[in-house]
Amino acid sequence: MTLNIGPVMVVEDISAVREMIDMQLRVRGYRVITARDGEEALALIEQERPAVIIADILMPRIDGFMMVHKLRTNPQTASIPIIFLSATYVSAADERFAFDLGAIQFLSKPADTDDLVVAVSDAITGHHENKPPLSDKDFYMGYRERLETKLKQKSQQITRNQQVLATLSEENKPTYRKLIADAQAQYDEIQRELAALLKAMNEAQ
Repeated sequence: MTLNIGPVMVVEDISAVREMIDMQLRVRGYRVITARDGEEALALIEQERPAVIIADILMPRIDGFMMVHKLRTNPQTASIPIIFLSATYVSAADERFAFDLGAIQFLSKPADTDDLVVAVSDAITGHHENKPPLSDKDFYMGYRERLETKLKQKSQQITRNQQVLATLSEENKPTYRKLIADAQAQYDEIQRELAALLKAMNEAQ
């Protein structure tokens, strides 16, 4: 039976994760709409307002932090409950910034299915404080700090894995090569987001 509420939106760039969350929610009666990144999500929200949004943070084009800031500064979408789900931004500082943005839940990947379903149910039925959004200045400063910190961490991760790779036999190297490639892809995406942010900050001055 489909629940008589607005859809749950899942914003996730990794198709396997997106499809798994979609399936887990549908079997529990939720109607689900999905987007591959923040830009696609914002376009879909103009057509249909979701009851709650589950969003990854590190995504191409518009990431989760920027997407939520845009939603929170728009009176038409400011009250949509947001659940962040991330494997990259998982520090206490990342979580504080997510809540400062207005998220009501912050879950680390891989999230327990039951925890995610409970979070969705609470987002829909619970009462949540709709605090004022961050100013553009405060958002830009906090967002820049998160990106610069994460960029440094990814660089250190790549260096450590390269050092380990150099000590391995050839048969054991493929796993670490993949770890390095994945970390490099994330590094490049964070670097792109930081460059876009710095450009926006300069234009706002």
